[in-house]
Amino acid sequence: MTVDPAVVRERVEQITERLRGAAPSGGDVELVAVTKGFGSDAIAAVAAAGVTRIGENYAQELIAKLEAVGRARHILRPRVHFIGRLQSNKVRLLAEAVDVWESVDRPSLLDELARRAPGATLLIQVNATGETNKGGCRPEDAAALVARGASLDLNVDGMMTVGPTSGDPTATAAAFALVRRLVDDCGLATCSMGMSHDLDLALAEGTSRVRIGTALFGPRPAAE
Repeated sequence: MTVDPAVVRERVEQITERLRGAAPSGGDVELVAVTKGFGSDAIAAVAAAGVTRIGENYAQELIAKLEAVGRARHILRPRVHFIGRLQSNKVRLLAEAVDVWESVDRPSLLDELARRAPGATLLIQVNATGETNKGGCRPEDAAALVARGASLDLNVDGMMTVGPTSGDPTATAAAFALVRRLVDDCGLATCSMGMSHDLDLALAEGTSRVRIGTALFGPRPAAE
């Protein structure tokens, strides 16, 4: 499924306007364009529209798309955020491809990143909803993971979370507020929360980075 660069550009401009001046510090909220499920043409489209960060969930899909981007020399490679559930045995494969690891949620991943990607920039993923099907550490364990990452000379830049599957606005706001407090309590820079369906709630609760896919590209193609 291909994407229309003109449509993507228009949507990027619309979302960027919504994010302008919305960060807690008074700056702009960062936009990560979630290109998972789409081809390298989606990366080309957002890069041409001025987006400098993309998000991917799957190791093999990411590697294949970056190879395609590398062959198309007109595409400026954005910074890559890995936002999917991360297996320790995939870190070595991804070490040269990923710029920001947003889904680190356990000590073994910190240890593997320190081994395979020294000094890596990462976020601690927090499961703020208690759903067993979601990645992320327990909120009460987040500060300890931040400290462990720092002790390994990793760049623990912030925290990330995913809102509840139900989409309930009250539960979503509560989850986002919890993670915002954790970020502030740990003195971290980045709070990554909010996707296409809960963007306004994330902005209201003080996100500094959002991960947007559907609102840019439309519904994700069905997996084959």
